[in-house]
Amino acid sequence: MTQHIYRIAAPEALAAASLAGAYTGEANDKADGFIHASTLAQLEGTLTAHYGDAERLAVAVIKLDAIADLVRWEASRGGEDFPHIYGDLPWSAVEAVHLIKRDEEGRRLPADLSA
Repeated sequence: MTQHIYRIAAPEALAAASLAGAYTGEANDKADGFIHASTLAQLEGTLTAHYGDAERLAVAVIKLDAIADLVRWEASRGGEDFPHIYGDLPWSAVEAVHLIKRDEEGRRLPADLSA
């Protein structure tokens, strides 16, 4: 089973969550009633599909076992099951945050997304 899930967000939103002790999501999460997340295999597709124009992004590495009771695996893009977080994401479940960089070929996820 997946040991980590990932949340792409604005760096300032993740910084604010680290100070507040929880990440409550952004506008699209609040509209949908859950915080969108991805597995590592889904991350590149999520970045391309939903964050194409964003200039500054980060990705939070989330310990799945720390929030297992908040996560539901539900069909989303292409019928694939994605992890959806119902409730606030406690900052203690975030193992690391990495910046997503842009280079001459486009956006690049960090090579190593482990903590």
